[in-house]
Amino acid sequence: MQYTEVEQLILHKLQHELPHHLSYHSVAHVKDVIEAATYIAAEEGIQGDDLILLRTAALFHDTGFLHGAKDHEQKSCDIAKDILPGYGYDPSQIDRICGMIMATRIPQTPQNLLEEILADADLDYLGRDDFFTIGDRLYEELSVFGMVSNEWDWNVLQVRFLEAHHYFTHTAIRLRKQKKEENLQKIKDKL
Repeated sequence: MQYTEVEQLILHKLQHELPHHLSYHSVAHVKDVIEAATYIAAEEGIQGDDLILLRTAALFHDTGFLHGAKDHEQKSCDIAKDILPGYGYDPSQIDRICGMIMATRIPQTPQNLLEEILADADLDYLGRDDFFTIGDRLYEELSVFGMVSNEWDWNVLQVRFLEAHHYFTHTAIRLRKQKKEENLQKIKDKL
């Protein structure tokens, strides 16, 4: 598996081809998810080929946004199936990568540890200090799509989302759950 080469290709493609109105689903988000997935994986004892598959899934998980937001997870899988065979990934590895990508679809329903790690990494920011900074990017993006029209609607949406969300891995629960609850309370205090 030629991860380094495919990472260069995909990051370059995302940097130059993602629509500019995607203030949240950006190269910065993809890099953040790769970093979070790598950290959670280390804490959960994942290494070797499994780590490469996980990092590859994190790399590809939002590439579907190159073709629009609707069903972007499935589109991301289609892109992975198209590109990865040329970088030494076999069909069973690509199937596992697609399983991880699909585990990021909301509501998240991961079926194994690698899928749980990617699901947690994708929403790692919910339990971090930069939650509101990153949330502002998502608010901006959802406003462009007409999914929220004002800050009140956004805060109501965030409360509903945060109350329904839970982390899956022991690592994310340990490191992110408490801060996520604090962030939720700060939003509730605004309502």
